[in-house]
Amino acid sequence: MKAIILSAGYGSRLGNLTKELPKSLVDINGKSIIKRQIETFRNNGIKDIIVIVGPNKDKFQLNDIEYVVDKNFHEHEQLGSLMVANKHFQNDIVISFGDVIVDDNIMKQVVESTYDIGVAIDLKWEKNYENRTQHTKSEADLALIKSNKLTKIKKNLDSVENHQLGEFLGIIKLSSIGSNKFLNIFERLNSSHKGKFHDASSFQKAYLTDMIQELIDQGKEITPIFVHGQWCEIDTLQDLENARKKFN
Repeated sequence: MKAIILSAGYGSRLGNLTKELPKSLVDINGKSIIKRQIETFRNNGIKDIIVIVGPNKDKFQLNDIEYVVDKNFHEHEQLGSLMVANKHFQNDIVISFGDVIVDDNIMKQVVESTYDIGVAIDLKWEKNYENRTQHTKSEADLALIKSNKLTKIKKNLDSVENHQLGEFLGIIKLSSIGSNKFLNIFERLNSSHKGKFHDASSFQKAYLTDMIQELIDQGKEITPIFVHGQWCEIDTLQDLENARKKFN
């Protein structure tokens, strides 16, 4: 099993902290965000770790890591950045945003899941937005779930009768079959899609959630991995302060 971490972005909402430093290298109580992510992967048996970086690779000084440079990260969003590492879409992989920290318990639940395409979902997501004023509920990537399958994923979703509503953590687990489905659909769309793509202005500007919705629309089963434990996304200075309280 491999892990891929998306770390090409800077994170402008962290102000001067990321003026010259990638967001994933911001310090959380003596360890950078990405170092904590790598430790969590390794604690759960994943040793083969790929980090996607922008033109700032020299800032990363991590051992036993494979780097893939996204030379065109200004021209696309998450999905395009992820797919610069498309050669790794062969076996089981875990994909993670570069600004999300989870505890070992959550990662264990993700790694041990057996779905072809599983996404980490927190059903108790609203507690993460208590006293969170710089990053509000309207920015949460939410998922509607019925009969243990995702039916929709995007921001600003309302509750629907007979559905569960949860927040997507920014972590996906793909089996070898799931990896193949994901890659094949991406390549087909990349060569032919024109115009708007779900919530993105174009396929080139698509986020991972846009691709998940496309998989749903094409009839692929996207299964929630309901997680329990400590986690946080670090997008603002307020989020950073919260992460430093949660993770020693």
